[in-house]
Amino acid sequence: MWASAVLLVLLGSFGANALDNGLARTPPMGWLAWERFRCNVNCTADPKNCVSEKLFMEMADRLVEDGYKDAGYEYVNIDDCWMAKQRDANNKLYADPERFPSGIKGLADYIHSKGLKLGIYTAYGNFTCQGYPASGMHLELDAQTFAEWGVDMLKMDGCKQMDRHTMKKGYPQMTKYLNATGRPILFSCSWPDYERGAGIPINYTLVAENCNIWRNYVDIQDSWQSVLSIIDYYAKEQDTLVPVAGPGNFNDPDMLIIGDFSLSVEQAKAQMAMWAILAAPLLMSNDLRTITPEYRDILLNKDVIAISQDNAGIMGKRVLQNGSIEVWTRNLTFLGEFATAILNVGDYGAPINVSIPLTDFGVETPIGIFDIQDVFLQKDYYNYDMDQNFYIEIPPNSVAFLHLYPSEFRKLKNS
Repeated sequence: MWASAVLLVLLGSFGANALDNGLARTPPMGWLAWERFRCNVNCTADPKNCVSEKLFMEMADRLVEDGYKDAGYEYVNIDDCWMAKQRDANNKLYADPERFPSGIKGLADYIHSKGLKLGIYTAYGNFTCQGYPASGMHLELDAQTFAEWGVDMLKMDGCKQMDRHTMKKGYPQMTKYLNATGRPILFSCSWPDYERGAGIPINYTLVAENCNIWRNYVDIQDSWQSVLSIIDYYAKEQDTLVPVAGPGNFNDPDMLIIGDFSLSVEQAKAQMAMWAILAAPLLMSNDLRTITPEYRDILLNKDVIAISQDNAGIMGKRVLQNGSIEVWTRNLTFLGEFATAILNVGDYGAPINVSIPLTDFGVETPIGIFDIQDVFLQKDYYNYDMDQNFYIEIPPNSVAFLHLYPSEFRKLKNS
């Protein structure tokens, strides 16, 4: 009874005053084109990699056939550069007819036939970041159009909107128009990032009332340095960001670049673990047609995904920093259950032997004996006292990702 009561408190204490469209109860998962394919519109010279309906259909096929859909990846998201250069005679957006001959409605039908969902992109202002028509003067019309097409997620950017102060009005307007369509459309906002960049105070209560997920910081690039800079930002801002995350509303540190050009396997494990600790959307931006097995296995790791998708939706935070070692911990739904990432951000050319007492994991529970699972190594450790040191070897630019269970409650949970 006591465990059930605490569980209800945990689930009920997050997401208050939040956007209530029934979506993103856990961090959304899927695939997004931008980081990997950018604004490649030259389908004559590069038909395999250009922004076209063929690209999105092929990625949908891979999500289904290679196990991603079964693992929880369900959104196929178009980013910038899908539009024709002008609106039509009725001021409606429409897709470039050469690259999207079936139109967005036809593409949505294909995506839905696979049991997946379609995401699309627009921007607040007159133009998108790449200079295509945006929604600033047509928010209501575009919301209706996206709903008619069968869109399931909308990302609204804003880099061409020079007066960032107006975003506090424009993004809530789009929320209103999306909700009025009657179609559930997950709303991904870039609003806080632009206010941050302009030095405008961010009202996260207002953001959470209007957005399901929101970008806080700069775009991720295909490098380990970019991943680290995002992690560092989240550490510095965690006291602001942790309280606003919860079911229906999540901070978005940007895309997973696992399987692209730059991350080693160890770095890819680290990004996957940290995005799970941060309760971040898991939106891959890679080429699922050519990704190699070791990276695919990281993205499909069911135990990492289970932590990411924990029902309480609590964002983790950094609880210890000692040289190149950082400890990040996230509360999970079941009483006394935690996930901890021990991150080695150093580049010293040999693994570091780490010895950390469980008291430094940021764990607070009335039950002091833990069982520990190493999520990537699939290795179990039993009956660790809170004052006992945990020993592990961590390679450079890598992570030890641990799932901690109070020993008695693990037995209860599995019974």
